[in-house]
Amino acid sequence: MAPTPEQDLSVWRRLAPSGLLLVGSGLSVALDASARRAAGAPLLRWVAEGTAGLVLVNAGLALYGEAMKRRGLHDAATRS
Repeated sequence: MAPTPEQDLSVWRRLAPSGLLLVGSGLSVALDASARRAAGAPLLRWVAEGTAGLVLVNAGLALYGEAMKRRGLHDAATRS
């Protein structure tokens, strides 16, 4: 059974801010790892931190993409 437009809007309201927070957090973590690398930190430290940052960025983009899909479904259903 397909979600209702109200359910799509509710999901959008939760996922969009969460996705943006994850993207911002991931970029901060990745940039911190880059600074650690430039400062000569041990390899494992900055690689692990940089990888975690990239995971957060990609998770945020996935959530935000799903949010935009849901908003589009809501808008399409309410226009008809």
